[in-house]
Amino acid sequence: MPVAPLYLFTGPEAGERNDAILELRVQARKRVGMLDEYTFYAAETRVSDIMSLLLNESLFAAARFIVVKGAEQIKRKEDIALIESWVNSAGINTCSSILILVSEDISCDKKLELLVPKPNKRIFWELFESRKEQWLFNFFKKNGYSLAQDAAAVILELVENNTEALRSECSRFFLCFDKGHLITADEADKMLAHNREESAFTLFDALCDMTKAPRYRLESGLEIFQKLRLSKDSSSVQLIAGLTYCFRRLNVWHRLYLENPAPSDSDLKNHGFASKKSQSLYRAASRIWDSLAVGRILAVLADSDIEIRTSGTAGEESVICMLLYTIVIKNGMPVAAYEMSSW
Repeated sequence: MPVAPLYLFTGPEAGERNDAILELRVQARKRVGMLDEYTFYAAETRVSDIMSLLLNESLFAAARFIVVKGAEQIKRKEDIALIESWVNSAGINTCSSILILVSEDISCDKKLELLVPKPNKRIFWELFESRKEQWLFNFFKKNGYSLAQDAAAVILELVENNTEALRSECSRFFLCFDKGHLITADEADKMLAHNREESAFTLFDALCDMTKAPRYRLESGLEIFQKLRLSKDSSSVQLIAGLTYCFRRLNVWHRLYLENPAPSDSDLKNHGFASKKSQSLYRAASRIWDSLAVGRILAVLADSDIEIRTSGTAGEESVICMLLYTIVIKNGMPVAAYEMSSW
């Protein structure tokens, strides 16, 4: 019996996940020829509309290739039943169209997962620090450049934690230097730190600036958030994911110093704090938020993520603003009603 052309790709490693989707697309084109290609977001498109596309033949292409992002939001029984009906018909008949469900979470609704053939399910885990370093060296070598060891540490501190972001940011070097050039730590810092766009990581840096009082750290954070909202790739869910990653790292920092009050450089590097800039950042952050505060903040981040995913984009600005207020001013403690009304 043919395997239904339904795939589920989950996990935070966007680069490898996108490579897997590209490989499926290439294979499908070789097999059937021209494709109608679509990308949808589960929060914005009805599952019934997606199923209609899959079930109806295209006038100009042999098959449809559909990617649905945010698949963790597909939970309604009616929606899962529609997908199940298509899976059953696609499994019995020869179906050239492909449906790929994508989520940055590790898992989706269990009933939805059960519909996906086992060979078609993959979790793209975040790369270990050693693998990210090796990926960087291979990427520069493949493009005709070499990379200093300390430059790799700088890049990993300044760029979002997945290979898709690393590939995008590091491609800048190939426009500025001749092939065969050795990229140094100073060059990496100038290229990325001085020209870097705002992100969850620059936001976290601003929230950790101990030279400013909490009120001014909050103002800086809100300014960065407003800039991010105006960017073409604005995503509050990704912003929360980036902040969650930073506070999880801060949690690792606290545990490391709890086990050993004077960790060696090797200990710090093994736990992902290789560069002096990273150590300075998390040292400052640990003075602002103790381990209990970090636990509370991670819980608030999770709650805010759920609220935005369930309520959509309408109220996301107020959710993020209140989130930043809770992190900076309240250190993760609940905000009282009178505080909200007077803020």
